[in-house]
Amino acid sequence: ALPISACGGSFFERFEYEEDVYLELNGAATIYVNGSAAALDALRGAAFPTAPDAAIGRDEVRAFFTTPVTRVVRNPTFSRQSGRRFLHVRLATDDIMSVGQAAPLSWSSYRFERDGNLLIYRQTVGKPAGRDVGSVGWTGQERVAFRLHMPSAVVYHNAGADGLRRGNILVWEQPLADRLRGEPLAFEARIERS
Repeated sequence: ALPISACGGSFFERFEYEEDVYLELNGAATIYVNGSAAALDALRGAAFPTAPDAAIGRDEVRAFFTTPVTRVVRNPTFSRQSGRRFLHVRLATDDIMSVGQAAPLSWSSYRFERDGNLLIYRQTVGKPAGRDVGSVGWTGQERVAFRLHMPSAVVYHNAGADGLRRGNILVWEQPLADRLRGEPLAFEARIERS
């Protein structure tokens, strides 16, 4: 059994780390990454300062997320929650299956392929970077979320009974502590070819 639980809270609930993938039929995608500087350091191996009053530059964030297969398509923004600095980044890729080559998202492998009259998306999230961030105010209640926005109605998914929203949005979540330990996540969704 997969250690996946569908998100039961508000769609606008805050998470310590989030990835939202907006997939297009041709395999291109827009990916939103939102997370605390501490989570990005611990999970993705960034080296952003984690002190609440530390300055993080847009150029620094853009440099971390710009790779041969991903590009930052809007200036990164920042917010604060629970005494921590959060970063908000929007990326684009021409091929979702290449995104695992990008260091900020390399913990995942991505597949998007045709099978008869279906288009099948699969993503497996592996181990985090494992960078020690020290004491950053985490209480043990923090969660991470992964959302998949499919280009048409979903006919099959493994996000659980409450994981499907609006017919084409799937949500998986996991405790941050489990994600830090690398507890595996595997997503699958299918849509019909048009």
